[in-house]
Amino acid sequence: MEETVRPIRVLVVDDEPSVLKALEVILRKKGFEVVALDSPIAATQCLATEDFDVAMLDIRMPELSGIELLNAVKHRRPEIEVIMMTGHATVDTALAAMKAGAHDYLIKPFIEKPDDVEHVAYVVARAAERKRLQDRNRELETRIEALETSQGLIGTSGPMRDVSHMIEAVAYSSATVLVQGESGTGKELVARALHARSPRRAHPFVAINCGALTETLLESELFGHVKGSFTGANRDHKGLFEAATGGTIFLDEIGDIPLSTQVRLLRVLQEGELKRVGSTDSVKVDVRVIAATHRELPKLVRSGKFREDLFYRLNVIAIQLPPLRDRLDDVPLLAHHFMRRYADRLAKRVRSLAPQAIELLCAYRWPGNVRELENAIERAVVLCRAETIQAGDLPPSVTGRTAPVLRELAPSGDESEMVAQSYATAKDGALRNFERRYVEALMRACDSNISAAARKAGMDRSNFKRVLRKYRSDVEDDADDEATPGEASV
Repeated sequence: MEETVRPIRVLVVDDEPSVLKALEVILRKKGFEVVALDSPIAATQCLATEDFDVAMLDIRMPELSGIELLNAVKHRRPEIEVIMMTGHATVDTALAAMKAGAHDYLIKPFIEKPDDVEHVAYVVARAAERKRLQDRNRELETRIEALETSQGLIGTSGPMRDVSHMIEAVAYSSATVLVQGESGTGKELVARALHARSPRRAHPFVAINCGALTETLLESELFGHVKGSFTGANRDHKGLFEAATGGTIFLDEIGDIPLSTQVRLLRVLQEGELKRVGSTDSVKVDVRVIAATHRELPKLVRSGKFREDLFYRLNVIAIQLPPLRDRLDDVPLLAHHFMRRYADRLAKRVRSLAPQAIELLCAYRWPGNVRELENAIERAVVLCRAETIQAGDLPPSVTGRTAPVLRELAPSGDESEMVAQSYATAKDGALRNFERRYVEALMRACDSNISAAARKAGMDRSNFKRVLRKYRSDVEDDADDEATPGEASV
């Protein structure tokens, strides 16, 4: 991310001409823009028309004391960082300056040796960095509030603007929408934004993860059932389609539903009616359907795992969500949004992210997308011991501290063959090799029980099945691995 960096502007106020001239020369040599004034009254007039990052104020001056001028600066321009200068430093003076809002103070004489010059420049640069960080946070706060008010989606990059425009264009229609994108990109947020801006917003929004339930449970949840239709059906039960009448139902991971359920879903989309499990009576429903998947439905259609007619019914309007690596400009906004959320939730006074932390966040590729970023920021807020999240508070995967582990992922074979590949190709091959060996070993350890393996891997069952499908062709035929009702909510 590139941004235009303007020079740091410093206001120096001291009634001693020699000190004023020396500071002006030192700071300009270090690249700062300097306005040097020998009158505190002139300084207050200057502050009315000009912007500064840092103000350096002498404690003892005629007309106004340094503390009085500090109070005037903070009243008129509270964002300016102030450094006090004094030749008569006492604990009381320092405490009074800090209490009034000073960032730091320097004790005269502070420019007698070459090292002193460097120290003065360092103190000014540190104060300016703090000011710019606060400016950046205020800007992010303003932008986040506007985005959250508009539709709950965080992002101003080109790809996200395209998504926002599509939401605006189709929200007032009742047409079925298919949201596509990798896991963790925020597909449910798009569904909620569509519902919130639609004429149905006063009615229910109901969401279900279709990949988390077995076929029997899924059909019961979607369409309902009547008493006695299967073991444990002790009473009639309305499904989610009936619960969402007048509103919107969000079918996440639609690519994971079995063919028999696809037939029932197609009838709802075509006829606007359903039959509860175990019933012959039809029930009319008025529901807008928004479906989502990370899988390539056309590919599933070609392989016979997804009905072509259902695909076309779902794909009336398609919205493609970009992965986070394709919209890294949104990372600072998202990071600040999550920081604020978890700071409030955890009652911590964490208010900003250090520039180095933001740089690391923007340099990372985020294979887990927005969900991974949210987890990283939650972790950082928990570990942060000050008001600003530092680079060390971020996960090792983001900061690069896990680099030695990559040796374990190196693909087998001659090194010359490996280095002949591009970095991206070699890395993808190494990760696939690790992934395959991991899931194979895990399935052996769990006697091929998918649910047990998913729990051991710390993943929900549907996500683990997606990984497993890459390396096994029999994953669809896992009837021996039925999820229990308690497991379905994972």
